[in-house]
Amino acid sequence: MKTDKTDFLERKKAELGVALNDVQREAVLRTDGPMLLLASPGSGKTTTLIMRIGYLIEEKGVRPARIKAVTFSRASAGDMKERFKRFFPMRQPVDFSTIHSLAFEVVRERCGKTATSYLIIEGASEPERDRDGQPLMKTAILRNLYKRMTKENITEDQLEAVSTYISFVKNKLIPQEAWGTIETDIPYAEQLLREYEEYKSSAHYKLLLDFDDMLTLANEALEQDANLLRGYQERYDYILTDESQDTSLVQHALVEKLAREHRNLCVVADDDQSIYSWRGAEPAYLLDFKKVYPEAATLFMEQNYRSSKEIVETANLFIKRNKNRYPKNMFTNNESAEPIALRSLGDYRDQAKYLAEQLQGAERLGECAILYRNNSSSITLINAFDRAGIPFYMKDADNRFFSHWVVEDMLNFMRMSFTDRRPEILEGIHLKFNGYISKHQMAALKSIDNQESVFDNLLRYVHIQDYQKQALTDAKNTFEEMRGMPPLPAIQVIRRRLGYEKALEKMCERMGYNKDYLIGVLNTLEDIADELDSMEAFAARLKHLEHELRNAKRRKGQNAVTLSTFHSSKGLEFDRVYMIDLIKSVIPTEEDIENERDGDGSLMEEAARLFYVGMTRARKRLELVAYSSRNGARCEESSFMRRVRAIIDPPKPAVKITEGRHSTKRLGRDASKPSEPAINPNAIRERSALSEGMAIRHRVFGPCVIEALEADHIHIRISENNVKRLSLSMCLERGLLEAAAE
Repeated sequence: MKTDKTDFLERKKAELGVALNDVQREAVLRTDGPMLLLASPGSGKTTTLIMRIGYLIEEKGVRPARIKAVTFSRASAGDMKERFKRFFPMRQPVDFSTIHSLAFEVVRERCGKTATSYLIIEGASEPERDRDGQPLMKTAILRNLYKRMTKENITEDQLEAVSTYISFVKNKLIPQEAWGTIETDIPYAEQLLREYEEYKSSAHYKLLLDFDDMLTLANEALEQDANLLRGYQERYDYILTDESQDTSLVQHALVEKLAREHRNLCVVADDDQSIYSWRGAEPAYLLDFKKVYPEAATLFMEQNYRSSKEIVETANLFIKRNKNRYPKNMFTNNESAEPIALRSLGDYRDQAKYLAEQLQGAERLGECAILYRNNSSSITLINAFDRAGIPFYMKDADNRFFSHWVVEDMLNFMRMSFTDRRPEILEGIHLKFNGYISKHQMAALKSIDNQESVFDNLLRYVHIQDYQKQALTDAKNTFEEMRGMPPLPAIQVIRRRLGYEKALEKMCERMGYNKDYLIGVLNTLEDIADELDSMEAFAARLKHLEHELRNAKRRKGQNAVTLSTFHSSKGLEFDRVYMIDLIKSVIPTEEDIENERDGDGSLMEEAARLFYVGMTRARKRLELVAYSSRNGARCEESSFMRRVRAIIDPPKPAVKITEGRHSTKRLGRDASKPSEPAINPNAIRERSALSEGMAIRHRVFGPCVIEALEADHIHIRISENNVKRLSLSMCLERGLLEAAAE
């Protein structure tokens, strides 16, 4: 006789055509107590989650309002709402929301109880203003504080990096006294954060909150107000969280508090797709789930319904390179499609042309995607695709390229070639070419209003140094030569003869800018300028591409190829996927490689997870694309691409011929490969030889003290404000640690 449980599953199979496999069925029917559901890509996790909610309502009689489903993004929450409505149209809606909207609800209730007025300083279209008339918006506040601290304008890239740093600190629940221990390349980051927090507490009569504050304040409110916590605990009987590998420490803390009494918590995640640690995500929480919930069931949804046999098997073997993960074996019953293709091109500029050729004339562009690590890669693509008439869609179109200060500099240089009588144009670039014009000289020049050449005015009326005279004369002549020049050679003159590229190098040293990124912007501008016959056409082309990029967001669902970063592609799937820019320094980055060499493999493992996410977006065709030169320098193929090649075509053992007979044996390491580090006879090889508080020496970091030992991590204090968390197994295997000399 069938049980009620089986009746529900069979009924839904007949109604919806949804047939669940054994693990999915168990995930639906095991409703009480904590459960960790580890869902491989394409394993049907959303369907399983919706069916579980439906089972709670239809078979267990749970009221929809007693169920809380928390997901990572508004798009995911909306998708789950829509799917629940489609599966269970006659039921009352379940409370699907993001963790931020849950936190906001808690904060609003807490502030209501304490009669505290608050103001959210993100997302408002018409922000309020402070006492000085400045807009009360997070970005505006940070811009003003940075300008006050450094006397320089913050760039869009720096602003994004500072915002990420602030989110990381808050999502990790790092106390103020430890802010200085967070490593960052952003100048004045810690000081800026302290100034920002001070401003928020004193600039307005209302409590100023950004989105991260909502999380930390909600967590504090539930910790400090027992009645408030009890109210939320009694509101929900079942809590489900989706995409939990992307959840931060403070977000986990909020969910744990809500589930503390009934412990009916279902956590759906994939530790192999955790790719947001840079903004505070805490993948270690999943690995330690049993410590918090010893009675928890752990289920593995390993069957992939999305991708071909070749893609699933290769991706499964690829991600096994990572050590800090649950041992999963993704598999599929899908048919074979075609082998994974690996393409090596000559120069990175060939990449966009190659992709345009591949996609020109394709009938189902909506089933094609090009994935890359950095948004900057998209500009060359959209230029090539626009010229080829290939429509494209971008989920997160980033227009910052066209407002970047390097782009504005180039346009100002070109404007100077049309007329050198406008000091306001020169003011934007006077520190960026070989004229050596100081700010004081620039101020004196601006006071002269005679509509003459700025160079003549500098030479005649402004006190200049002897060495400047020839430089200014040469600059004037160069700008005159540029007049009417096509944009590509004009850019090359600006970069080299006028010394713009050397000026950029000095700015990178002084301000901490990323030199490779800035040179990449210049190279992209050259790509755009290619084949154009005038600087006016170049300026118009930039405007046109900016317009096209803005329109790209509106092409969702149309027959257009998707351009996306690896990060933004998560949750998407396509018949045909190209992963591009697969070179060393892009994925993995130099920082990833260096950290792994020093014994901390966490960044390298995250880079591998990012690569894995890209691979598993493809259903039928996956192509990996690299090149051998970029910006005039040689490029090395990504180690991840090499790993995929080795999986697809494993190297055969070499055969050594001995005199008089044949014998087969493995030969030594290829001389072309980097050698292993020399063996250290004093290295500590066993965990038992280590203890907290012990003085040791790290091969790279030198003398240090063991701060803490975890299951597979060691925390070492190098100095008062520098503590590193390293992979313990890697340190032991590579002989990176030894006892400190007495």
